[in-house]
Amino acid sequence: EFSIKGKEKTQLAGLFFKRLQNILDTEGVQYDPKVLAELINKHFPDWRRVLNECQRYSAGGKIDSAILAEFSDVNVNALIKNLKEKNFAEVRKWVVNNLDNDSSVILRRIYDSLYNALESPSIPAAVLIIAKYQYQIAFVADQEINLLAALTEIMVECNFK
Repeated sequence: EFSIKGKEKTQLAGLFFKRLQNILDTEGVQYDPKVLAELINKHFPDWRRVLNECQRYSAGGKIDSAILAEFSDVNVNALIKNLKEKNFAEVRKWVVNNLDNDSSVILRRIYDSLYNALESPSIPAAVLIIAKYQYQIAFVADQEINLLAALTEIMVECNFK
């Protein structure tokens, strides 16, 4: 693994910022430079992720501060519904569609949502499951499989209201 520090990080981010502006200008996409800078800082040095998020969000023709709110918002309502219905295929689809978000943030949002969705005796089991898989985030080779395993275990072990 490599480490990028201080001045070099600033230089790399600046170069990528200019390149991203060039790409967006060429494609005719309107953007807020402050939003681009924040997006780059948030995902540094994962340039592919920045490009993918810009591409996905720019379908509307404009990149503005709403993209930042979208990143922080992981919609778990559909997920909770599918967990309750034990619909593995839809749970898996949800995981794939939300992989661009940080796995630990996703698990935290799920944790927050489960209190209202689970029967009381199932809450401790869900907490233990989430804690186990959140710990494993740092070690697993594939975040998709880890997150799906956590959700599958919750689906199987917990009783929903």
